[in-house]
Amino acid sequence: MRRPFRVLLCLAATALGFTTLSAPAYAAAENYVALGDSYSSGVGTGGTYSGGSCKRSTNAYPRLWANTHAPASFNFIACSGAKTADVLNSQVSALSASTSLVTISIGGNDAGFVDVITTCTLGSDSTCTNRVNQAKTFAQNELPARLDNVYNQIKQRAPSARVVVLGYPRFYKVPGSCSVGLSDTKRSAINSGADTLAQVTAARVAAAGFTFVDIRNAWTGHEICSGDLWLNSLTWPVEESYHPNKNGQARGYLPALTAITG
Repeated sequence: MRRPFRVLLCLAATALGFTTLSAPAYAAAENYVALGDSYSSGVGTGGTYSGGSCKRSTNAYPRLWANTHAPASFNFIACSGAKTADVLNSQVSALSASTSLVTISIGGNDAGFVDVITTCTLGSDSTCTNRVNQAKTFAQNELPARLDNVYNQIKQRAPSARVVVLGYPRFYKVPGSCSVGLSDTKRSAINSGADTLAQVTAARVAAAGFTFVDIRNAWTGHEICSGDLWLNSLTWPVEESYHPNKNGQARGYLPALTAITG
């Protein structure tokens, strides 16, 4: 009975050896391209940015993922201020048949993110609500075709890639403990805009056969006016406002992406 026992031990050891070797081999074969806007480039995390006006941060989730997974190649193309047209005109060219992983956040700037925040900060409750409703109408009626164009281009240029589309968080805790800032009416309106954007994006991602990461639940308890912010409120420099901070990237986006990619 000892000989079969030894054989079993050898087989087990061999299987374990193959398992141990396969994970690094798979990671080393990953060719990762990170597309998208400022939520992917890492604006809001402070420090020094690269890529000129694209403001790519070493604290952004694509860079953090690459640091921990050591892919065979990593192309960080995400750019602050990007809209769907910018992805089509200057980002998707980085994709190829060898690309095996693509991440992207896009659509917020198309829907007028900056103008919504500005209007709600400076205007009345009704002015804010009206502007958010305009953004929601755009997201429901015009954004789907724009997203489809982006996703179709990604599929054509990187047909074998896993494509992960990451959404945007709700901005505010309502009611929250902010001593100053926007009213609960404005906060609720802005959050409803984020919900509409998530719903529209999720539908188009599903139609494309990609994976959508809804970040809203992970962000619960970490919105502006909560006790543990993962999102900047109005801050300096102003362009850092209403963007994920270091914790938002490292504790919000990175774990969500890692849960999908393994």
